[in-house]
This record gives sequence, structure tokens and C-alpha cells, in this order.
Amino acid sequence: MSTEARKKDTREKIELGGLIVKAGLRHEKRALLLGLLIEAAGRIKGDEAERVRLTTIGAEAFGRDSE
Repeated sequence: MSTEARKKDTREKIELGGLIVKAGLRHEKRALLLGLLIEAAGRIKGDEAERVRLTTIGAEAFGRDSE
């Protein structure tokens, strides 16, 4: 893996970790976090309405950053 690819990978992981913090889950166990993500992945698979609903919640949370 090149240096640039490693930097990009590291940046992506930091950003994803930031989402956990933003969601208020910083102090939860890793097994719980993974379980939540696996459950969510299953819920959105093939369910466009659920995908839109959850995207709206996330977009609203990001929008609060600018207020």
C-alpha cells in the first residue's frame, strides 16, 4: 500500500470514528457498536424508505453543526 493510500485510509477511519462520537456513542463497547452497524446494514438492505429515513436523521444532525 502506498503512502498516499495509507493516508487516505487513515483519514477515512478517523472520520468514521468521528461519526461514532457525534452519535453520542463514544463510551459504548465495541461489540455493541458493531452490532448496531450490522443491524442497521440489514435494515437498509432493500428498504429504500428506511434508507431515506435514516439519511434524513443523519443530515439533520450534520445541519445542527452549522447552527
